[in-house]
Amino acid sequence: MADQPQPPGQFRPTIQPTRGADDAASQALNEALGSSFLLVRILGVLLLAAFVFSCVFTVNPNEVAIILRFGQPVGTGPDQLLRQGLHWAFPYPIDEIVRIRSGEAKTVSATNAWYATNDEMEAMQQGPMPNPSLNPGVDGYTLTSDGNILHVRATMTYRVSDPVAYAFQFKDVEQLLANSLNNAINQASARFTADAAVYKDVESFRGAVRSQMASLIERYRFGVSLESMTVQVAPPGYVKEAFDAVLNASQAQSETVSKAQGYADERVLKAQGEASQLLNRALSESNRLVLAMSAEAQYFRDQIPAFQRDPSLLRSRLRIEALGHILTNAPDKFFVPNRADGKAREFRFQLNREPQAPVRRTPGDMPPAE
Repeated sequence: MADQPQPPGQFRPTIQPTRGADDAASQALNEALGSSFLLVRILGVLLLAAFVFSCVFTVNPNEVAIILRFGQPVGTGPDQLLRQGLHWAFPYPIDEIVRIRSGEAKTVSATNAWYATNDEMEAMQQGPMPNPSLNPGVDGYTLTSDGNILHVRATMTYRVSDPVAYAFQFKDVEQLLANSLNNAINQASARFTADAAVYKDVESFRGAVRSQMASLIERYRFGVSLESMTVQVAPPGYVKEAFDAVLNASQAQSETVSKAQGYADERVLKAQGEASQLLNRALSESNRLVLAMSAEAQYFRDQIPAFQRDPSLLRSRLRIEALGHILTNAPDKFFVPNRADGKAREFRFQLNREPQAPVRRTPGDMPPAE
């Protein structure tokens, strides 16, 4: 639109548009918005990084972890277990991390059948003062097969062998194991007499408790493995002296029987050794005699040709050999010459002289010096 001429004598101001001010405001606004968007982007990146790092967790040694996604384990079979190291999961309530300490040994005790004690008594290893009768409202007990009462407690050491079953099969596995151990004690007690459980067959009773507990663990699949177990048995306090007296008598009997058995074994072995020595000596002597007789028989068989040629000569030679053996082995020798007048001589011997043991010698041996 063209500018109209102004009438003379009248002043009209001309309005010029302020374009420079608008451009500066717009530029400042754009810069402010750009800075804000940059801060938003940086904040978004930081929040994303924080979200990612918050989803990372660590599984420590001696433990495994299971991720529950909306209450269900993630993965199947062995893939459900996360071992030591870094792992990732969505934050709660999408994912929930369940940690299970599977490497360490755990213990559980059963004291329902044990008399009432406190920490001070346990530290001093002392029991309560014996009462004249059982107090069933305070003291626990178990019944044996012969109707007697015993106090029994057990402590079991176990390890987690199936973490999934241990964590999700039951609500409180430790309490279930304690109850099962009490059950095992009661069942084992029902199969043993009081005497057998206390002192006659203690090891069998403990083995029965362990075997029953292992059977319960396998039947109900607690997800644990039994490592070791200690079982302690005690009679009621009011009959403990009688049990101790019987136990002492049984130990004395065992010691006496053991000593007697040891002495009998020693004498039998000694007699067997002497008998074996006599038999060996007799066998050796028998063999020597048999060989000597065989040699002598062979000697006489060898003289048959000489006897057939001249019997008198052989007789004389054998007589001389026999006299040689006799004179060689005789302890005393007396040579009596014939009297000149031809009369017989009179011999007198001392009969009370101690006889000497004969010494067997051959004709070639030299006589001992006198």
